[in-house]
Amino acid sequence: MPATVLTARALLLDMDGTLVNSDAVVERIWRRWAERHGLDGDEVLKVVHGRQGHASMAVLLPDRPVEQNLADNALMLAQETADMDGVAEVPGAGAFLASLRGAGVPHALVTSADVPLSTARMAAAGLPLPDVRITAESVGASKPDPEGFLKGAAELGVAPADCVVFEDSGAGITAGRAAGMRVVGVGPRAGLHRPDVAVRDLRQVRVETVEGGGVRLHVGP
Repeated sequence: MPATVLTARALLLDMDGTLVNSDAVVERIWRRWAERHGLDGDEVLKVVHGRQGHASMAVLLPDRPVEQNLADNALMLAQETADMDGVAEVPGAGAFLASLRGAGVPHALVTSADVPLSTARMAAAGLPLPDVRITAESVGASKPDPEGFLKGAAELGVAPADCVVFEDSGAGITAGRAAGMRVVGVGPRAGLHRPDVAVRDLRQVRVETVEGGGVRLHVGP
């Protein structure tokens, strides 16, 4: 099957599951949380990827006060920031980011993690932080709301329709679509949520700059 070719003027990149493999930490912490609240860990893990923690809690425990979710989320973020065991780059992420930086392709990190967690995880994976970063502190609404991606596009000065999102989760893919952007799904979770095109990892993405600005993405085998 030939590669899919997408053209864009900017790329918006999720972190967890897209650039950084943090599944081991996420699973450890959320399974502990699920056990404390008498919930099934497997069912909880179907919800939490891509969302801010308090937003996941609101889905899982809809009758619980928002203040309690926010307090719980703050504790969980601190635990996650202290736990880098098993955190690694998604294969190809380092080379992919280097190709974007080297070619001057506008790109931003758009993550549900906060500044301390995103900084720690990118460092643990040996990846450089993009100059433009939209984190939990930057938005009023978590993915699947499109706010983060729309803010990323605005920061880069690029129309949403000229952006391509890289995402691994259902919440993130929904957010990218709601922002009016095309979505490249990365990893095994992504294919379940019908991105425009899906890849196993970032080794399957090649970046080519276009004369006059922009980028041509060769996505796939």
